[in-house]
Amino acid sequence: MSGLVWWLIRYQPSTEGDAAAAEDPLTSGEFAYTEVAGPEISANCAGNSYGDVVGWFQQHPCERVHRSLYETREGDARALVSVVVVTMPEQDGAKQLKVTTDTDGTGNVNDLVRDGTATLPGAPNVAQGEYASRVVGTRLTIVETAYFPDSAGAPDTLQRIAHDALRLSAAAR
Repeated sequence: MSGLVWWLIRYQPSTEGDAAAAEDPLTSGEFAYTEVAGPEISANCAGNSYGDVVGWFQQHPCERVHRSLYETREGDARALVSVVVVTMPEQDGAKQLKVTTDTDGTGNVNDLVRDGTATLPGAPNVAQGEYASRVVGTRLTIVETAYFPDSAGAPDTLQRIAHDALRLSAAAR
């Protein structure tokens, strides 16, 4: 019996590689993404923010902020996608931050183009595009996306991109 168990363990085909490939956050959803800048990782959330969000972080320090930029295409349309993942010490902090960043006019965490970390010729201002956010545990994911000026697409597609890109938080581990 123990020989049979040993044989099964030793010679059973592995599906780990297939499962990992199927779970690649860059390609496993409705849209495929290519990373174009980042990741930039910091514990200074206030220093990487603007507007009222700076003061919020001064009162509620984060554990870390992970920022990246991606590009995706739908037909001839090309969109820039900012994905920011903020890790807070507690889930309540992540939920409170979501309420703050979801409110128009309060500011947000800088994307990598806005703060000059990444230089992408012709990059759109993603803060003027579509927005999506989600809290999972102590992590808040913030997505902002906009079409490049030379390749505008349908507004509903941009909204789908924003919601689909929430899954890219899995790349921020």
